[in-house]
Amino acid sequence: MRPIFLSILFFFSVVFGAHSQNKQNFKVTGKIKDASTNQPVEYASVGITNQQTNAIVNGAVTDTSGYFEVTGLPSGTFTVTVDFIGYQKRAIKDVIISGSSKTVSLNTITLTPTVNVLAEVTVTGNKNIVENQIDKIVYNAANDITSQAGVALDVLKKVPQVSVDIDGNVELQGNPNVRFLINGKPSSVFGNSLTDALSSIPASQIKSIEAITSPGAKYDAQGTGGIINIILKDNKLQGINGNVSLTAGTRLENGSANLNFRKNNFGINAFFSGNKQLSSRTPSTQDRLSNNVTDTTTTRLLQNGFQDFKRSGYRSGLGFDWTISKKDNLIGSFGYNSFSSSGSGLTNINQTTYNQAAIPILAQDILRNSSSKNSIGAFDWSLNYIKKLKKEGQELNVLYSSSFGKPRNNYSQIQSYNGESFANSGTMGNTPGNDKQTNISIDYAHPVKKGFIIETGVKTVLQDIKSIADISVFTPAQNQFVHDPTQSYQLSYNMKIYAGYLSTTFSMFNWLNIKAGARFEHTDVKIDYPNTSIPSYNNLVPSLIFSHNFKDDQSVKLAFTRRIERAEYREINPFMNLSDPYNITAGNPLLKPEIGNNFELGYNKPFKNGGSVYIALIERINTSDIKPYTTFYPSYMIGDSTYQNVSVTNRQNIGIEYNSGVSLSGSMPITDRLNLRGNFVVTQKRVVNNLLGGNVTNGTNWRFNLNATYQLPKDLSLEGFGNYSSAINTIQGKRPQQLTYNFAFRKQFYHKNASIGFTATNPFTKYISQVTTVKTGNYVATNTVLVPYRSFGISLTYKFGKLEFKKGKDQGNDFLHNAPSTEN
Repeated sequence: MRPIFLSILFFFSVVFGAHSQNKQNFKVTGKIKDASTNQPVEYASVGITNQQTNAIVNGAVTDTSGYFEVTGLPSGTFTVTVDFIGYQKRAIKDVIISGSSKTVSLNTITLTPTVNVLAEVTVTGNKNIVENQIDKIVYNAANDITSQAGVALDVLKKVPQVSVDIDGNVELQGNPNVRFLINGKPSSVFGNSLTDALSSIPASQIKSIEAITSPGAKYDAQGTGGIINIILKDNKLQGINGNVSLTAGTRLENGSANLNFRKNNFGINAFFSGNKQLSSRTPSTQDRLSNNVTDTTTTRLLQNGFQDFKRSGYRSGLGFDWTISKKDNLIGSFGYNSFSSSGSGLTNINQTTYNQAAIPILAQDILRNSSSKNSIGAFDWSLNYIKKLKKEGQELNVLYSSSFGKPRNNYSQIQSYNGESFANSGTMGNTPGNDKQTNISIDYAHPVKKGFIIETGVKTVLQDIKSIADISVFTPAQNQFVHDPTQSYQLSYNMKIYAGYLSTTFSMFNWLNIKAGARFEHTDVKIDYPNTSIPSYNNLVPSLIFSHNFKDDQSVKLAFTRRIERAEYREINPFMNLSDPYNITAGNPLLKPEIGNNFELGYNKPFKNGGSVYIALIERINTSDIKPYTTFYPSYMIGDSTYQNVSVTNRQNIGIEYNSGVSLSGSMPITDRLNLRGNFVVTQKRVVNNLLGGNVTNGTNWRFNLNATYQLPKDLSLEGFGNYSSAINTIQGKRPQQLTYNFAFRKQFYHKNASIGFTATNPFTKYISQVTTVKTGNYVATNTVLVPYRSFGISLTYKFGKLEFKKGKDQGNDFLHNAPSTEN
């Protein structure tokens, strides 16, 4: 905990140092709104300049309601400057502060969007690609050239503090237990295969990604690593408009279409996207040495083979928003997602057993033919009612969302033994299931006074999972697969979460901004599985953020959040995957929730040329830490079948994990045409493994990525991106290093309504070699996988329709529907 106390000491020394210089008590207040939509402009910069000396006196940043308060001002005549990306800068001169009144209210100040007119098309100014906000990092992906031919996983690689490995595993600040949302709402598609789900969303559909590292009490407590919210593109302009995107490549193909219609106070949005990862061959080897302490023999297993892997999926949806009046708004959506992945291949196996004198006593040559497939089809629907009450900022929000998914996993494998009387053996498994999730929430926000807001709400989460495991065993006498009732089962899993929260946002001593809250969650779990019982449990989840704004829009924050990681469907289901009978994977219905205590001390510095830098000290402490764990068995019984020389991997509550790290991210326009963005993270990981009597594992991992964009004349852009992650020790071995890189260019034409792009990924190497080691007390394995990663792609996009800002006479325009993080 020493780094935490040093961080807190540093934070308060900075804040009190700033306060010691602040001896004046005049202040200026006001509210910033968008001139075209009348919406609050949050995180706008407000600066106070002395008109006689032109010296900057103080500044502030608007909150979520657009309100600002600049304190500690002397008497005099000042200029108030308001600025935000995408808006015309505004200056209000001759603001006089004097006399007995300590507060000067500027009421409402409107900002006009930056507009460039091209023929009949209206284009607004672009936001920064990376925005650092008090509780999250926002990555605006619309202008990300190198990712447009890819999928959501490719975009996530560029989000600061997010890492994605070759297999599609995602971590936020070094923690893989991340809560994923789409447009602020959960979906059952993430519960079956997260990698498949993220691979089914084309990058061209993504508007932005929010990496919420310090979620407040309003958010669900699920996800010790934090929350990643994927916001899809939409359009709130009048008329009919849309866009089409197509990508063809050597490894990935996808296409998407959006259509928007808006008439006055009613709008409809429809979308469809599909993607396909073409079949590719992945060679792999395993060299494994295991000891049987019972008969003192040693067995060496050599596996050499390949898998032909492919993936496909599509997404579709329809949504509407209806501004019933200036005070009432109704938003609804319905969607269907479907995706699948499959693999098939051959593996040559050589297994040799040695006695204590290292003399071979048994040798086997085996050929295995295997195949597997994961798929899901899921419906999602939601209805959201927003009621604005009498006070400015007083709001009631009622949200109902639900999803119903039908996951299905199956595999088959048959082994042929050279020169043995029983020439064949094998198993086949099929696990159809249902996963239904329902979320009902009511939120209320009440402004007590300027700068003092109280929020409260309740939520119910209902999840019902049913799964069937139909297992068959190959019978040589009948030369066919026969149903095995001893391995087959039915699973029923029901979880209910009842939650309530209270949070407040206020300012203390006119220099310290505080956002504090607490959330209480009661979890009730019922599972119908032999010898399995999960008691209900309660969790109190506090959150606290201190922040202070300096001049020139600098800010510092100190945040503490507590989070919970409950197991997902794929982790709970005890289904044993025997596609490789020597390396079995399974779920664990007895997993307990992981508890995470997260600290972050961050400093943000924007520059006048549009650049910015953010540095954070991070400490994450997870108890009942959940990790994959491998156990070796010389002999393992499943039903009435016995498997020899087997490793079984499932997720276990290991013990305690400490993550201490430093994250540095920023962007810098080197010239008017060249811009650099980068992210560097160093993490020191310490894991106390209670399954091995408190054994301690230490490991240091560092990750670095760099993105360079160069703007050529005639709307031609060049971009390069590289990402590196070092190897790191795990509790049972070592995880490999990884290096990926992309090059791309894009040409815009037809008044920037159309573009063509070309992308090359790892063009100089066909494969990325991944060498992973796993060690236990009686087992050591080296696994090598050659991942086919080189690819080339071409993408086409086209925007159509007349875009115009036009306010209907009955349209209140009091709501902003750009899919914020609405989950609570």
